[in-house]
Amino acid sequence: MDTLLDDVKALLEKDFGDDRILKQIRRACENNEVISNFERNYVKKLAEKHLGRKPETPGPVQTSVVPDVILPETASAQNTISAQKTQTIRSPPPKISSSSSKNSKLMIGIGAVALIVIVAVAVSFSGISTGPSNVVKNPTETITESLVIQTDFSSYNNKDIISINGISDTTGSVNLSIENQKGELVWAEQLSLKSDGRYSTLAIAGGPGWESSGTYTIKVDNGAETKSSTFSFTA
Repeated sequence: MDTLLDDVKALLEKDFGDDRILKQIRRACENNEVISNFERNYVKKLAEKHLGRKPETPGPVQTSVVPDVILPETASAQNTISAQKTQTIRSPPPKISSSSSKNSKLMIGIGAVALIVIVAVAVSFSGISTGPSNVVKNPTETITESLVIQTDFSSYNNKDIISINGISDTTGSVNLSIENQKGELVWAEQLSLKSDGRYSTLAIAGGPGWESSGTYTIKVDNGAETKSSTFSFTA
């Protein structure tokens, strides 16, 4: 951190690089704030070019330490089928005069026997099952995203900080990149996934390739698939 701060002060003193970016990095160093890989690389390249710093021997990829970004937990859609109780309304039986009650009972008994016989014959010939014919299935299924990328806002101005976060169902690392409206790469970084598959980082909206306003595309690649999102940028 001290070497980075010394380089930033020297660059500002000699008027090399973008003053706004360098002053922002100097303030972050003095206040012990998060400094992204993009900012570190920006200072490193300027120091090698103008301060005579020797390029460092490539070592293992180190990821920037950024605060955890808590994604809102998305509750899986669940359909609860409530049992509906049907209520049978029985109408009172019609009053039958005593003189015709015996004849009515006899006719009802004969009709019931005939109906049972007809149904039994129909079932034996047609093979119709008397069990329930309709099976109600849950019409919805829970869909889980295997790879997610998102930014804290949908639009940015020049020199704004872009907060990027997401989740992947793989292990290892993911590759992030931002392309301008012409499809040109303007930013890239590789991040190691945490134990729960989450990742997060910060980027500065500005620099080479950010000269024009328009729609920019941010992508994440976990080796198995690639997902992308867009945001608007005003130069």
